[in-house]
Amino acid sequence: MDTFLFWGALLFWALLIIGFIRDRSRYRNCYYLFFALVFSVFALAWIAGDSVITFILLMIIITLLIVPFFLIANGVLMFIREGHSLANMLSFIFGLLIGAGEVATFIAVTLPGISPDWSANPQLANLSVISLFFGVSVIYISIVFVVFMLYCIFLQIIPRKRDFDYVIIHGAGLLDGDRMSKLLSDRLDKAIEVYRKDPTPPIMIPSGGKGSDEKISEAEAMEKYLLEKGIPAENIIKEDRSTTTFENLKYSKEIIDAREGNKYTVLVTSNYHVYRALRYCRRIGLKCTGVGSHTAFYYWPSALIREFIAVHAEKKHFIILVAGWLLCMMPLILSLLAK
Repeated sequence: MDTFLFWGALLFWALLIIGFIRDRSRYRNCYYLFFALVFSVFALAWIAGDSVITFILLMIIITLLIVPFFLIANGVLMFIREGHSLANMLSFIFGLLIGAGEVATFIAVTLPGISPDWSANPQLANLSVISLFFGVSVIYISIVFVVFMLYCIFLQIIPRKRDFDYVIIHGAGLLDGDRMSKLLSDRLDKAIEVYRKDPTPPIMIPSGGKGSDEKISEAEAMEKYLLEKGIPAENIIKEDRSTTTFENLKYSKEIIDAREGNKYTVLVTSNYHVYRALRYCRRIGLKCTGVGSHTAFYYWPSALIREFIAVHAEKKHFIILVAGWLLCMMPLILSLLAK
């Protein structure tokens, strides 16, 4: 068993390294990382002994029981601090679903379920089937989310080059039409940090147009902030036409393509948003790496859930998500058909 786990870990780490070097925005990298970690952890645990394996499984169970309460509490905090929009309530909703899924799973495993005496107590059997159906569905979505989350975190901690030619800074809405939000200033501070660590100062591209409720463009507000922080005007090129993340990158790429010289690029956005932004870069043919700025801890869960939904709303990944769910449901479906 230890040999199997060792070679499994080695295989998935190799696939991850190859996939990451070729294109770090590929969705398959999420699963390469997940399985590499799973095989590695259990390989080490197997070597350490049964007590370590038992401890790991116990910690997983405790974590699963705690997560719904954490997410619900986080949703309440988001409601108080950030407002009552659906986007701010995602962690609360997700927490309720996970909690309900855990209860449903408990019901399913404690009831007789699908058994030879189905007709003896059809109400109980139906409750067991429904509970199992819902519980497995929630467990499946939760695992897929963990796979996604781990890769988003991985993108933030890996080392990267520092000698960039361009730094694209993603805009965000302005307060009262012309004031910098904390989210946006954090992005700019991270971009300035990248700029100052670079041995050959890159061109900064603050990217963001003027919204209907804004007095100036986001790019103009960002440019003023960069100038106040000591970034030379000749090292700043505004991109003030965009209204979405995709346009941020598309129009910034047009600026870069119109200039001569090397074009090694980094995009700076909030840490939860890096992975999806890199996917857009691949779509428009912009080769770059991503750097995430600090995000308040309480804000991160709902924001990451929003990113998870956005990525899996894409047709290809929605189909993969549904296909995986059907595969998990297949034993239950076959059992029902047999009845």
